[in-house]
Amino acid sequence: MTTLAFDSAFLASKGVVLQGVTGFIPDGVSHSVRMAFDAQPALGTVSNSGIPAYLLNYIDPKVIDIIFAPMASAEIAGAEVKRGDMTTATTQFNMIEATGEATAYGDYSENGTSGANLNYVYRQAFNVQTMTNWGQIELEKAGEVKLDWASKINAASILTLNKWMNKNNFFGTAGLLNYGLLNDPSLPTAISPATKAAGGVLWSAATAEEILEDVSRLYKNIQGRANGVVELTSPMTLAMSPVAQANMTKTTQFNVNAFDMIKRNYPNLTIKVAPEYSTASGELVQLIVDEVQGQRTVECAFTEKLRAFPVIVGSSSFKQKKACGSWGAVIYRPALIGQMLGV
Repeated sequence: MTTLAFDSAFLASKGVVLQGVTGFIPDGVSHSVRMAFDAQPALGTVSNSGIPAYLLNYIDPKVIDIIFAPMASAEIAGAEVKRGDMTTATTQFNMIEATGEATAYGDYSENGTSGANLNYVYRQAFNVQTMTNWGQIELEKAGEVKLDWASKINAASILTLNKWMNKNNFFGTAGLLNYGLLNDPSLPTAISPATKAAGGVLWSAATAEEILEDVSRLYKNIQGRANGVVELTSPMTLAMSPVAQANMTKTTQFNVNAFDMIKRNYPNLTIKVAPEYSTASGELVQLIVDEVQGQRTVECAFTEKLRAFPVIVGSSSFKQKKACGSWGAVIYRPALIGQMLGV
């Protein structure tokens, strides 16, 4: 218990009399200063002048998503089509070639004949799935930081399926008649880039004119098979990796870069980029004639883009399955694709 000390003489001079109470003020302390000198000189608790640090922590409600490589297979192919559904195991498309011969005319002659040759090309589908799971307390904990956890893992499941679909469009599924844009066995053999004046064949050591010449060699490679059905003004796609695309800025002494020269010579050509074109064997470039006579050269085909199954409610958790299926990239006219490896 604290005992107060009083200066009884000082109080008496002010008209306050406390019978039997005396006070003590050390020598040297002015009567104008009145203090309690009976407080404990040491703390019984840990010295602290603040509050718990976590109470001063601010959680930004903005969520920063990690970015992923672009999924450009359907954009490069130029079309994405649905074929059947998840119950469909195989598909076929018909290839028809007109045949015929002409002979000298005669009033009574019946020589010469015309017909057609029909082929069936088969593909097999491959379906995949992924699961999402979230718990009641898990949701509540995420809610403490203003995070909609259920929607975030739902978005992750859709991204997972889309990433698989994109990969299958490029590489297909091993062991099935399911091929991709980069490994279809019907694709023409890739040609090599021309030797550059600086030595080697890489575009990184090439001039803008040398890069244009390599693109022209790709166009000539297609023309050798197309027999004139492709022209300089035909809609075309030049597909490459981001590494190869960086060389499109190579500039001539007249301040014209490689991209400008390519567009000037091939006005309907579009450059599209995907990281899958950086292969283990080197940088790959594909020149794709988008379509001829109304028929697209290649399409990315799927059974179902996304099938979301019912949400299953557990005792204190939830789960849901999602699935999709792909035929890969169906190349109808491989002759209209040119490839160059090693740029």
